[in-house]
Amino acid sequence: MERKERRHHTREFKLEAVRLAAVGDKTKAKVARELGVRVNQLRQWRLDFEEEERNGVPKQELATAEQDLGTLRRENARLREENEILKKAAIYFAKASR
Repeated sequence: MERKERRHHTREFKLEAVRLAAVGDKTKAKVARELGVRVNQLRQWRLDFEEEERNGVPKQELATAEQDLGTLRRENARLREENEILKKAAIYFAKASR
């Protein structure tokens, strides 16, 4: 079975599709069919935009920020550990030089 290539739609396309599904006189299924997307995709786009509106940040940017935060936390933990090792080494060498 041949796989279809994934299509990437612009933000404007998604917004317009969600708007048409919400305020138009056509059913969501008909709007989806005319646009060549699945009804579930329209629903997911709507949910994503609602979440973005609540958070004030697009979903993708939020995910990137969370990844950055995780990276920074790991780096912080590593640096704290290095700092503790250096403190212990300084105490050891200070005692050895007396």
